[in-house]
Amino acid sequence: MLNKRAKSVLHFHFIVLIFGFTSILGVLINKDAIALVWYRMLFASLFLTVFLFLFYKKKIEFSHNLFYKLVAAGFLIAAHWLSFFYAIKMVGVSPTLAMLSSGALITAFLEPVFYNRKILFYEVLFGGITMIGMFLIFKASPEDWLGMLVALIATVLGVFFTLINGLLIKKNSSVIITLCEMIIGVGFISLFVLFSGGFDASFFKITTSDFLFLILLGSVCTAYAITFSIEVMKQLNPFTIMLIINMEPIYGIILALLIFGESELMSIDFYIGLTIILFAIISNSIVKGYKN
Repeated sequence: MLNKRAKSVLHFHFIVLIFGFTSILGVLINKDAIALVWYRMLFASLFLTVFLFLFYKKKIEFSHNLFYKLVAAGFLIAAHWLSFFYAIKMVGVSPTLAMLSSGALITAFLEPVFYNRKILFYEVLFGGITMIGMFLIFKASPEDWLGMLVALIATVLGVFFTLINGLLIKKNSSVIITLCEMIIGVGFISLFVLFSGGFDASFFKITTSDFLFLILLGSVCTAYAITFSIEVMKQLNPFTIMLIINMEPIYGIILALLIFGESELMSIDFYIGLTIILFAIISNSIVKGYKN
């Protein structure tokens, strides 16, 4: 029988596979990054609202401290997705996903600050190993430095988002957390688009295929995936979350190869880098399992 932590690890790997497919949808949907994220968060908010209305029976309460954290998290996830999809439009799926590998090392240093604990040597080690893999991957596309920089910014924003949710999930429902973050994110993006004059006819013009892809993006890839990625943090710490997210390039590239073919093939350095990242993920699981 698998214990709760092992089940959470397996469940989160499935969620990361969905995250990998999200990047594919970012290519397939014919919308710019701002519109894409706005629709994604809007549809996710609608799906979660319906779910709460039909199935959630607990009383919903908010404190001032919780509200401020939700506002910060909503802004961070909106900014993360904007920079993430901008990076995909600039350099493609594979390099963008690869840059997420730096998130583990960043988390190894920031998580102790957020959670008031000591820095763990093996987390820094495994985070550093993933960085070696990332550098090999970066070497495969040196001319795409600007897009890779945007992807790195997305990674840093994602780390802070994960750390805040690790605090929120201790006393709150993952469904409520996700819904509030999606609504707040839509609000931030709406204000930006409104003041930049982006709410025009083309913004709301959606083809049938784009609408279906956006429904999939908002429901499975956002409402479900984000909610349960927060839920598993009851068992997994933010570093483990960020380390497993390094599997997203592998899952995403496999999906990209299946859908887009050889256009997503990279050099041998790229795949050596991914192998190094996989080694770090497995090693971290072994060490944490031994400690537990």
